[in-house]
Amino acid sequence: MKFLDQAKVYIRSGHGGNGAVSFRREKFVEHGGPDGGDGGRGGDVWVEAVEGLNTLIDFRYQQHFRAAAGEGGAGRNKTGANGADAVLRVPVGTVILNEDKSRELADLTAAGQRVRLLKGGNGGFGNQRFKSSTNQAPRHANPGLQGEEIAIWLRLKLIADAGLVGLPNAGKSTFLSAVSAAKPKVADYPFTTLHPHLGIATIDSRRLVVADIPGLIEGASEGIGIGDRFLGHIERCAVLLHLVDGTSEDVAADFLTVDRELALYGEGLADKPRVVALSKADAITDADDKLAALKEASGGEVMLISAASGQGMTEMLRALSRVVVAARQEDDAPEEAPQWRP
Repeated sequence: MKFLDQAKVYIRSGHGGNGAVSFRREKFVEHGGPDGGDGGRGGDVWVEAVEGLNTLIDFRYQQHFRAAAGEGGAGRNKTGANGADAVLRVPVGTVILNEDKSRELADLTAAGQRVRLLKGGNGGFGNQRFKSSTNQAPRHANPGLQGEEIAIWLRLKLIADAGLVGLPNAGKSTFLSAVSAAKPKVADYPFTTLHPHLGIATIDSRRLVVADIPGLIEGASEGIGIGDRFLGHIERCAVLLHLVDGTSEDVAADFLTVDRELALYGEGLADKPRVVALSKADAITDADDKLAALKEASGGEVMLISAASGQGMTEMLRALSRVVVAARQEDDAPEEAPQWRP
């Protein structure tokens, strides 16, 4: 299945049904009267987050969604049937934006969450609604209201606990394949990862959802390389794991390049908790010197790991787990009520 994380679709709610003009005509009934029923309401347009989806590829083949129109009213005070709703089923983590992407309409972060995007038009009143003591035979009815029509953007942001960042060929895909059952493409050349991958790692009976995105290079914020279009998939992560290739000649410069691109992207990525690791420990001969250089550049502790040999992997997962647990507890903490003052 191809991965698609953005799609533009056009949606329209249903028109309301027209009211009916009708008069009661029965044998042996002395007094007739208006009995035109109301029109049915047009269908709404909903978006619903469902489990089992991790891409928006379905919206590449269908871009137009229209709710059904309401049926018109009929005699004997019969109200027309309501139009069927149109439901867009999207993966959990999908953000709904307006056509120019300037405003967020909805953010679906839990399975089963539903949001109404457009409301269907109301049905028109039949002529029985207009009868009165001074107008006992009204010969007019209301038409149904028109539905609404807009274009929207769907943008998928994967929901993960930890996100992997680093230059191309820093060992991110190898790390993901070592700690989970995910099978991303692994090779000895840059840009083997062309779209994000998710994997589930288990450490001390705790599950960690890890997201791997394509590597960043200098100028990614300006569209160089694959660019920063996939950084949105780590905006929801509680912690970032910044992997630096231990076989690089200048690990400090590699770290600062990615750090700068995260800051230029914005959206709070530069402020997220981060764990820095020097990868490919099994292929490093001067590990102490490179650890010292990376510590000075990052201003914090640096871990030494090797996905190939397993060195430091358990300690790394535990470090990520501690940060994730602390971040989730902080998010779930109830807000303090303001103190009452006379």
